[in-house]
Amino acid sequence: MRLLITSDLHYNHRKSRQLAEELIARVNQTGGDVLVVIGDTAVGDGDSLEQCLELFRFAGPKLFIAGNHELWTEGPDSHDLFTQALPIRIRRLGWTWLEDSPAVFDKIAIIGSIGWYDYSFAQASLGIPRRFYEAKVSPGAAERFESLAHLLERSDDVSPHAREIIARWNDGRFIKLHRSDEQFLAERLDTLRQHLESVRHIPQVIVAVHHLPFAELLPPPRTAQWDFAKAYLGSRQIGDLLLEFPNITHAFCGHSHFPAAAQIRHIRAINTGCGYRHKTVHTLDLPD
Repeated sequence: MRLLITSDLHYNHRKSRQLAEELIARVNQTGGDVLVVIGDTAVGDGDSLEQCLELFRFAGPKLFIAGNHELWTEGPDSHDLFTQALPIRIRRLGWTWLEDSPAVFDKIAIIGSIGWYDYSFAQASLGIPRRFYEAKVSPGAAERFESLAHLLERSDDVSPHAREIIARWNDGRFIKLHRSDEQFLAERLDTLRQHLESVRHIPQVIVAVHHLPFAELLPPPRTAQWDFAKAYLGSRQIGDLLLEFPNITHAFCGHSHFPAAAQIRHIRAINTGCGYRHKTVHTLDLPD
């Protein structure tokens, strides 16, 4: 069985669309047995998501996982978009919404999840208190918005260095989950555990999760602004859960736009590295 795995096509983004179309053309020409797209195909609003997925001419099963960008909306409820509207839209296009249940092929199972974040990848060296991560804005940026002034009412725990960091995470503007990030992650982990338990009898399991499950897949240190964003790249809890299941051989993710790979005990963990200016498709050949 040949799996083709990609992510982060960002089809609604002007600088990304042509590269996404070129990658899709390669996939259509190369072919394979199963296609897995691991999130951030396009934002939830509008029809960019449909425009992108309709370009695939793939004969085998097409498995879809949402990323955080699919939850971006000008509407009032990203959680409803994720649990109700998106699954219907994806199925209408002939794709499998992999959050519902594992895809099982005899001795192989593929499990998917959006994952999420809980700030466990936040960089302690930045000295940014947790409340800023919850608000998805750095101290330096909070100083520039009157609506965020309450974050600075207590200033004794904010270092001068942290005040120089100016960054925002746009999920805070465009995603409305009506629950905390930790609560949403807990929901996703509960579902992921149920799916993993249901395939304990399957010899080989491949997991595809949009957010990073292991710190080993994080991008290397860059500027403080970039390092601020690491808090939103994934969660250690995802990786801890995966390591409980010895039949998981591979874990793929995207989201960070940085290619990385690591052997973590029995799991080969791979970040696709797809981003706005670079696209790739990974091939994984598995014994039938």
